[in-house]
Amino acid sequence: MNNLFYQITQKVMSRLENELPNWLFYHAPCHTKYVLDKAIFIANKEGILEQDLFLLKVAALYHDTGFTVKRENHEEISCEIATKELAEFGLDDKQIKTICGMIRATRIPQQPKTKLERILADADLEYLGTDNFKEFGDKLYKEILHYDPELDEKKWNEIQHQFIEKHQYHTNYCKIHREPKKLKNLQLLVKNSGLV
Repeated sequence: MNNLFYQITQKVMSRLENELPNWLFYHAPCHTKYVLDKAIFIANKEGILEQDLFLLKVAALYHDTGFTVKRENHEEISCEIATKELAEFGLDDKQIKTICGMIRATRIPQQPKTKLERILADADLEYLGTDNFKEFGDKLYKEILHYDPELDEKKWNEIQHQFIEKHQYHTNYCKIHREPKKLKNLQLLVKNSGLV
């Protein structure tokens, strides 16, 4: 299983490093590595078994591969890429379906249904409840400016404010350990941006 995961990792990371547009400052290979790391961490806190952990790690790797094709509907494109490649790696239909469920669970607004889907959804937005919030938010703003050059910082802060207000974590770990910091980040955003 470890050797198979290593092979999958090599293939996916090579694609991300070579095929992602260079203006993706947030959805860059380092984001995928971060989400993978957080997915493993949260899974350990949530008591996920080894076999399920493998599927979760693979889903984390593939969750943004669709960005190599286009931004719109990238989760569905990520599923298509994963389905084709993972069949070649010998994963069965049930495993691939589970992985695609997790990838789709990262779509905004998040609506995860299974425990594994909840973990990947939380890993993808875990940064909202951390000290990395501003750094990651700045990268996302810089990226979005490519699509929307007219987006000023005030409007961006309003978007972030609305997003965080609606966002909720799905795992017990993040509800306990990330939600309080997320609310503090929201207060700081309001204070520093002059939002009401």
